Amino acid sequence: MQRNEALPGRSKRRRTLLAVVAATASAILVACSPGAAPTESGPAGEGNGELTPVTLQLQWFAQGQFAGYYAALDQGFYEEAGLDVTIAEGGADIVPQTAVASGSADFAIAWVPKALASREQGAMITDVAQIFQRSGTLQVSFADAGIDSVADLEGKNVGSWGFGNEFELFAALTEAGLDPMTDVTLVQQAFDMSGLLSGDIDAAQAMTYNEYAQLLESVNPDTGELYTAEDFSVLDWNDVGTAMLQDSIWAATDRLEDPEFQATTVAFIKASIQGWMYARDNPEETAQIVVDAGSQLGASHQLWMVNETNRLVWPAEGGIGLIDEAAWEQTVEIAMNTANQDGATVLTAEPDDGAWTNEYVQQALDELEAEGVDVIGADYAPIEVELQEGGQ
Repeated sequence: MQRNEALPGRSKRRRTLLAVVAATASAILVACSPGAAPTESGPAGEGNGELTPVTLQLQWFAQGQFAGYYAALDQGFYEEAGLDVTIAEGGADIVPQTAVASGSADFAIAWVPKALASREQGAMITDVAQIFQRSGTLQVSFADAGIDSVADLEGKNVGSWGFGNEFELFAALTEAGLDPMTDVTLVQQAFDMSGLLSGDIDAAQAMTYNEYAQLLESVNPDTGELYTAEDFSVLDWNDVGTAMLQDSIWAATDRLEDPEFQATTVAFIKASIQGWMYARDNPEETAQIVVDAGSQLGASHQLWMVNETNRLVWPAEGGIGLIDEAAWEQTVEIAMNTANQDGATVLTAEPDDGAWTNEYVQQALDELEAEGVDVIGADYAPIEVELQEGGQ
């Protein structure tokens, strides 16, 4: 398959949090404490030439969902920006936006609705770059189930992960004139596709870059071959009109008042964008970078994940990372007015102006455009990925 020429950058040994925590704990605690002064070297390695330590907190373990950040680390973009970046993997017991609010991380990757809920509860954080322009959430059913629209979910067993992942589905059901509590049977779904494959769920929740691939990596018992896309019907919330903004970069609101941290934020966003451009132009190499970073998922699954994540980023109208106000307002409207099975909404009031800003990402984009870099990717086209059984 054809590959674009790689962006310039030098390879750098990837470091995980476990490998470096002992050596960098003191520096991280100082740099990430709420209100702490930045290091003397300043942003982008200015001053005495030392690198500024930065911790990025992920939502989950190393995987292609975070491809751009791992690529930026591997290709040396962060180092070139004067930053010594540690990527801290997430987990079931880690809330990324809380890590930023508490000072244990400088930046975090989090979905907008969940981060706004934390902000409403007192975590003063700001969306400084909206990397994913589109939602990656689907509702998937077998093609022969006859579920081709949201209205077709009536009377069906509908899977939902819960934990704040259900609001796009609930908003779609409501807009289709269905009562989520009476017109469908909600099934608490595990974070996999076993319920759909076993027949316990008629329409299952899935991410384009993960659970949907799990279906295509599974053997169809009727044919002995892997399932294909033709075996399934997909409801895409982007098409339905109830999509909510997902992966974005968050920083502590009060730290953004510090001019040196502002410069560090611009440098971090710029280098991260370079990483996402590398992932766009070199998906195979980027998938291997993620595998080498310690992912527990197989190589073909990771390549699928990088490819599908790229679809959520590119093309980026106006420039990668810019927050589209209409998409933001739609996310907030759903978060305020759609109740889940417990009668709860994500938000009880509209977030204030400090919840997001394009100031820093625009500076990063301006610098990259001045360097002649393509920050829109208008000609972006995904590659073809051949999944293997089990994602290997």
